[in-house]
Order: sequence, then C-alpha cells, then structure tokens
Amino acid sequence: MVARARLRSILIAVSVVLCVSGTPVAVAGPDPRPAPQHDPFYTPPAEWSSKAPGAILNSRRVEVASLGPQAQDADAWQLLYRTTDTAGKPVTTVTTVLRPRTGPVNGLISYQVAEDASAPQCAPSFALRQGAPEKYDGSLDLIQIEQMLSAGHAVSVPDWEGPLGAAFSPRQPGYAVLDGVRAAESFTPLGLSGIDTPVVVAGYSGGSFATGWAAQVQPAYAPEIRLVGGALGGWTVPIAPYLESLDSGPFSGFLPSLLPGMMRADPHLAAVFNRYLTPAGHALMTAGDSKCLTPNISQHAFLRMDDFLTVPFSEVFAQVQASFGDVDFATAVPAAPLFLYNAVHDEILDIALADQAVTRWCAAGAQITYTRDLLSEHVVLAITATSAVLRWIRDRMAGQAAPSGCSTSTVSSMSPGGA
Repeated sequence: MVARARLRSILIAVSVVLCVSGTPVAVAGPDPRPAPQHDPFYTPPAEWSSKAPGAILNSRRVEVASLGPQAQDADAWQLLYRTTDTAGKPVTTVTTVLRPRTGPVNGLISYQVAEDASAPQCAPSFALRQGAPEKYDGSLDLIQIEQMLSAGHAVSVPDWEGPLGAAFSPRQPGYAVLDGVRAAESFTPLGLSGIDTPVVVAGYSGGSFATGWAAQVQPAYAPEIRLVGGALGGWTVPIAPYLESLDSGPFSGFLPSLLPGMMRADPHLAAVFNRYLTPAGHALMTAGDSKCLTPNISQHAFLRMDDFLTVPFSEVFAQVQASFGDVDFATAVPAAPLFLYNAVHDEILDIALADQAVTRWCAAGAQITYTRDLLSEHVVLAITATSAVLRWIRDRMAGQAAPSGCSTSTVSSMSPGGA
C-alpha cells in the first residue's frame, strides 16, 4: 500500500513538473507590456531615497494570471516602494498585492515565490501578470495564491530578489518582504487595518529563503508589524552545500540561473568567479542571466561547472566561503512562531540540512512546528501540504496561540487524510 501511494505521488509530481515547464498559464495574444528594465513604472520619482522604508512610490491596477485562461478573480495592484539592500542602502522594488473582490479580509499573507532566476522578466511582478509572454515558472505559486485568496486573505507577492535579481543574499530579501508588508498596510484599497493587521510570511522552496529572512529581521527592522507566524516549506538552507550539490546533477541548471544575480550583489563572489570562468563560462552566465528557471533547467541538466572553469568548482567554492558566512542566518532567531515542512525524499534538497537548521534555531529558542513528509517529493509537497499550511495560518490570524517550544513529526503524507 505504501509503495502504491508513493508511486502515485511520483506520478503526480511528474505531471505537475511537466505542467510547470511546458504549459503557458495564461492564454493571450502578443503582450505589448515592456519587461521591468524597460518599464517606466519601475523608475522611482525624484528624491525617493529620502522616503521611509515601505513608502509607496508608484501604484497601478493590474490583472494577475491564473492556471486557466482567465485572470485571478481578485482585485490586484502593483506597488513600487522603497526598501533596503544588504549594505543598508535604499533601493526600490515592487510588490503585487491582491484581495478578494468581496467581503472583508482576514489578514495579510506575504507570499514569496520561488523565482530562482536572475533575469528581470522572471520577477513575479512581471511574470504573474495576465498575458505576460514568459511561461511562468511558478505555476505552483499561482495555486497557492488562489487558495490564500479563497480563504479570505489579502496577499502581497514581493519581488524579493530586488533590483539586482539576487536570490540568495543576507538580510535584503527579508527587508524587501517586510517593506512590502508596510506598503500593503498603508494602501487603502486593500482594506487592511494598518499596523493592527495580522501578518503571516510564507514561501516554498526558493521562496522559503526570503520568508526565513523576513522572520529573522522583523523584530529589529520592522517591530511595528504584527507578525503572527511564518510558514516555510522545502526550506533551502544552508545555501552553500545546496548550491554545490547541484553541480553535475539533473538540476544543475539552477546554477547559471542563480549565480549571475548573486554575483551582482556580492563583489567578492563576482571577483572569484570572474577570475576562473573560461570564455565559455562567461557565455554560460550571460545566457543564464537572460532566462527564467525552466529553460535553464531544461537546457543545462547534468552541467559540469568544471567544464567552464580553469580550476575545479570545489576550489572556487572554497574561496567564496566568506560570501556564504551570513547568507543563511542572522544573529537573532525569529520571534514569531514557525511552521516548517520538508519532504524526506526531496529530489532537489537534502532534508538533513533542513533538519540541522531546525535544530540550530530550536536550540536558540525559536518556536517551531516541523513536519517531515515521507511520501511526497519536492513538487508534490507544495500541493499536498496546502491544506495544513492554510489551517495553521488561519489559526494564527484568528489569534490562536501556536504550540509552544519545538516539535518534529514524520508523517506518511501531509495531504488531507494522510497520517
């Protein structure tokens, strides 16, 4: 019975991955909208840097795609806002905010998508829009957003990688998330209650990284935000061993997708890679920097970084350890309760690394409910865990206290009816 259920899980995963990688999520004619780097909306007004973090600099109404030909049945806007980079300097980014068309909202969920790419057209503010020409890599994210709206929540979907397209850098992803919350709370059409709004941060896979940083920096950076919880699935920490493990494997296309933005954000990382990349290696990074995750994955499976470097990839990684020293964890642990979940047999991530990270946070005093799923793979868990995640969010929004301390459980499946 277990073997049969596991086979069914694998088949579901394959079908979902095929949907993500090969099917446009919105049916539309040619889209005249420019990509972010050519869209005046993303250019802030004069003297924007003197504004407070979270200040709205521009706004516009948009339609957000769904998995079918219709747009999401929700009111949606985009907000350009001021935020902060890793070095503490002002930068701008955009969040897409949505609310159900009717009725009050229960609270605000900041949902961080798994963009996992450096190219500007992969940012959710562009890729999520109805009729966008890119085949949106995050079809799974559209499912999550629709479920959150159906549960009566307003949703903020920030471009948390920031203007440099850096997926993995310290602090900045968290700042972008929290300043997106500040912008959403001050945006009257969303119908929120300002700083009294209960807020949950949530994200899966690559989105879990920004979600974790938001939970870590919130007490010091945005203490006025009423953060009642964080939900992180497919947790991608620590980053260094995760990235190194991708080399030469079926998901090695993540590397040319992620590294260009990371190099833009970290001069030391850029200097080391640029020293050792061959001409073919530079061409690989340039090409990867122009595409979203799905084409990079499909074109570069089993890519060996040694073939694009003048020294072994392991030697390059040994030289950039300083860049990864504070990428994953701040000195303070999250104050809000967390709901974490990972697939034991995840084909992309090593759950042992997530287990160790949970142990580290728990030892430092974090409040964590951690679930390990035996039957799901990486993609499947994003779907099967949705009901459990939304129940946990609902309880936190309603003011119900999360379980105290830390707990870890291993279940057959997080799907409804699983045990």
